[in-house]
Amino acid sequence: MKKLFFILLINLFPAQQSWTLKQCLDYASANHPLVKQSAVNVQKNERQISAAKGMLLPSVDAGISHNYNFGNGINPQNNQREAINTQTDNLYAQANWELMNWRNYLTISLTKINKETSTYRMKQAQNEVRLNVIQMFFTYQNSKSWLEVLETQLSGIEDQIKRTENEVEIGNRPKSDIYDIKANLGTMQEQWVSAKNQRDLAKINLLNALAITKDTLEFEKPEENLAAADFHDSHFVQHLLEKNPAYQTVLTEIRAQQKMVDIARSGYLPTINGSYTWSSFYNKIMGQPATAFSEQIQNNRNQQLSFGLNIPVFSKLQIKSNVEIAKLNVIHANYDKDLLINNLTQNINSIRVQFLNAQEKYNLLEANFENQRLSFRKSEEKYKEGLMDAYTFFVVRNNWLQANYNLISSKNDVIRQTELLKILEYN
Repeated sequence: MKKLFFILLINLFPAQQSWTLKQCLDYASANHPLVKQSAVNVQKNERQISAAKGMLLPSVDAGISHNYNFGNGINPQNNQREAINTQTDNLYAQANWELMNWRNYLTISLTKINKETSTYRMKQAQNEVRLNVIQMFFTYQNSKSWLEVLETQLSGIEDQIKRTENEVEIGNRPKSDIYDIKANLGTMQEQWVSAKNQRDLAKINLLNALAITKDTLEFEKPEENLAAADFHDSHFVQHLLEKNPAYQTVLTEIRAQQKMVDIARSGYLPTINGSYTWSSFYNKIMGQPATAFSEQIQNNRNQQLSFGLNIPVFSKLQIKSNVEIAKLNVIHANYDKDLLINNLTQNINSIRVQFLNAQEKYNLLEANFENQRLSFRKSEEKYKEGLMDAYTFFVVRNNWLQANYNLISSKNDVIRQTELLKILEYN
């Protein structure tokens, strides 16, 4: 239903869409191809469970054959070999049942573990998609903010040139002020083109992270969410590690490999089989009268019930080799777990460090922001009073705009790291 809602929004209102970060995450979690593939794998493993349970049931089949025999054969009436043409119909139904095979029961357990693994992999895919969306979302927001700063600076230059030209005409300012300002206009225009290209590429990357091919969306600025996590908790990393679906995936994979050892060992165990067969036939000499079909089928019925015990004695070292290979796979899976723990610990600690640094930077910028604002206003007064030349005021104004962008970018970094932590905390 959620997927249909987003599709309708995209198709019906292509020019009016403006998504929040939460809408982006919800859409990607439900509609990204990686997530859909993982969901299909979960369904496939559910089918594997049904197939494994089906191995406990008997297999039943039935058949009928219609045959003609020409030439030398046995006459069923006198049991003598002679030149004879006959028609024979055979009917049968049989059932085979593995009454006891430990491999079947162990396979059921393995398929259940495989389904659990695929479920964690789906959550892992959702996490990876969401983390990528968050990174692309804030990269786009920062590039968009920087472009807005440059556009404001460019519009300021044009206004400044006009005012300066008027003041030059009346003799309040030297003509060199105009040359100073125009000298930086080309450089700033080049920066604007590069920033526009960077913003457009960032949006393409964000749409790609969402698996959306049409550029019919705009993205709202992120809501302020500067809540800090308890980084000083000694169990912080371990807590996030144990909740991570990638970690849960590798644990279930180890359990699956351990179950494969048991399955390999089941080759040493005996199996008990049972079978039941019902059969009958109809025989007729061509060109001669014969007993009715139904009567012959009734008279020629045969039933067979059998049981068998199969005890493995020597399997050319195949079972032993399979067991040893399965044990090595368990060891290999444990090393995979160690590698994953190392990588996840690095990622979690990196997010923690980046969060603390971004928060510290934001606090410093926010504390100094008011001083910068007052400094800009004082410079503006000096410029209006003729105590500051146009170029110096232009530099001061641009520094003030840059300070605004730095504060916005720093705040975005704090929110970004907060959102990344939320993904790791609430799996």
